[in-house]
Amino acid sequence: MILRLLNIQGITGIAAGITLSILLLVQKGETAHWKKQSAGFEQLYRQEQSAFATTVANTRAAAAQARAADQENAARVAAEQASINRRTKDDFEARIAAARTAAAWRLQLEPQAAADPGAGGDSSMPGLPPGAGRPAQGAFKDRLPDPDALIATEQAIQLEELIKWVRASGC
Repeated sequence: MILRLLNIQGITGIAAGITLSILLLVQKGETAHWKKQSAGFEQLYRQEQSAFATTVANTRAAAAQARAADQENAARVAAEQASINRRTKDDFEARIAAARTAAAWRLQLEPQAAADPGAGGDSSMPGLPPGAGRPAQGAFKDRLPDPDALIATEQAIQLEELIKWVRASGC
C-alpha cells in the first residue's frame, strides 16, 4: 500500500508539501526578523523626531534670547548716545557762551583802549605813556576783525566738539 502511494504523483506531492513547509518556516523567520527590524527603525524614527523637536525648541529659545539681548543693547546704546549728545551739547554751549562773553568784553574794552591807550590801571597806578600803546596795537594788525574772530572761534569750537563727539560715539 505504501508502494501505491509512492508513485510519481505521490512523491511529487510529498516533495511539494515538504518544500512548502520549508518555505513557510523560512517565511515565518523572515517575518519575525523584519518585525524586529521595523520596531528598531520605528524607535530610531521617534528618537529623530524628538531630537528635531528639541532642536527647534532650543533654536526658538535662543532666537528669543538674542532678540531680548539686542533690545537691551539697543536701549543701552541709545541711553549712552543720548548722554554723549547731552554732554557734548552742554560743553559746546558753555564754550560758545564763554567765547561770546570774551568777545563782548573785548569789544567793550577796545573803545576805552582806543580813547586812552595808557589807561587800564586804577587811580593809584599811573597809566602808560601814549607811545607805549602803539607797538601792542601793531602786533594785532594781521588779526581778524573782532566779529570775524568770534565767528572763527565759534567754528573752531564747533569742530572741536564734533571731533570729541565722534571719538566718544566710537564712529
